[in-house]
Amino acid sequence: MLLLPLLALAAAWCHGQAQVLLKQREASIVRRHKTSASVNCIAEGVPEFQHAYIHWYRHLPSRAPERVLYIGARAASYDDNSYSNKYSCSKRGANTCTFTISDINSNDEGTYYCAYWH
Repeated sequence: MLLLPLLALAAAWCHGQAQVLLKQREASIVRRHKTSASVNCIAEGVPEFQHAYIHWYRHLPSRAPERVLYIGARAASYDDNSYSNKYSCSKRGANTCTFTISDINSNDEGTYYCAYWH
């Protein structure tokens, strides 16, 4: 079994006149090796959500956070092309962005979180 701690993020800041709030409900996910795990980022107050850029980061202890990918109006863009076999991302509805980790192994432990900026 593998524990994937997730940052339960509730970040709010002003974007022009609107307040933006990102929420990840899961505090952690435990999965068996070779399975997949998904986490949702609920974005409140993000104008034109389907065109907005949502970024996903991975943070390992004693290392700087590393951006894995970001998604705008189209498919995800990866910071390292090798990530496209491991991670995926999609948007649905007016405010939900889903990040998925496939074929989980012990190297996938870390804190994963979403971010937004205009």
